[in-house]
Amino acid sequence: MPEAVVSPCINICRMEEGLCVGCLRTLDEIAGWAMAGDDDKRRILAAVAQRRSRADPAAA
Repeated sequence: MPEAVVSPCINICRMEEGLCVGCLRTLDEIAGWAMAGDDDKRRILAAVAQRRSRADPAAA
């Protein structure tokens, strides 16, 4: 059985400019995470990775 997709939450839950400063997800992405399928979670994680690389290109 494949492993569950792990949430990117790091318990720094504060919204700024439409994104959580901790995990870089939108409010809709956070709210829908528990009910999302693994494919949707992977899509969200890909979007988070893109946001993170745009915010800090050296971290990519």
